[in-house]
Amino acid sequence: MRLLVVEDEKRLAVSLAAGLRAEGFAVDVAYDGIEGLYRAGEGMYDLAILDVNLPGMNGYHVCAALRAAGNNVPILMLTAKDGEYDEAEGLDTGADDYLTKPFSYLVLLARIRALLRRRGPDTVPVVRVGGLTVDRGARRVLRSGEAVAVTAKEFALLEFLLLNIGDVVSKSEIIEHLWDMAYDGAPNIVEVYVSQLRRKLGAEVIETVRGAGYRLVTGA
Repeated sequence: MRLLVVEDEKRLAVSLAAGLRAEGFAVDVAYDGIEGLYRAGEGMYDLAILDVNLPGMNGYHVCAALRAAGNNVPILMLTAKDGEYDEAEGLDTGADDYLTKPFSYLVLLARIRALLRRRGPDTVPVVRVGGLTVDRGARRVLRSGEAVAVTAKEFALLEFLLLNIGDVVSKSEIIEHLWDMAYDGAPNIVEVYVSQLRRKLGAEVIETVRGAGYRLVTGA
């Protein structure tokens, strides 16, 4: 999953990005409203975390501009303001959720995961595919009823394949959604993580479609 953090407090932005990357998310950061609007409009993001008090263009205006342009990326707004009118304004401009600073990182993470679960055709937090059970809320994976330990990035890859079940996803699509814009390594990083998942879950779980990409096998 690829997230955009738009926050002008650089220490907070860097801290959030580091914490979210540790959870397996790909994270890009913008430090003002204009850059945030451009990034959100140009990138393929699964969720945007948007501060209200931004230089250049405030968060309300960024959110409204994205919605006016038909961009339906889930938006979680952050603000130092604490009042029902501020919250109402954020939601009225098209935000999906609202969090007041200072906030608990665990609460932020729970809100992010809840918003991500709502997106897409499958909003069920626990998904079963063949002998595989994926609990997207608890970030747990079971194979034939037995728990399997996976890393944050391995879970992110499995979840991305799950959200695109039945479709072939290319290496470039996987990199775009699981690694941030700063990644400039070799594309075989995808093969490394696919190999690790196959070793843990079974070689038959992920199919290689030659010249196209990878697909989660529904009957595995």
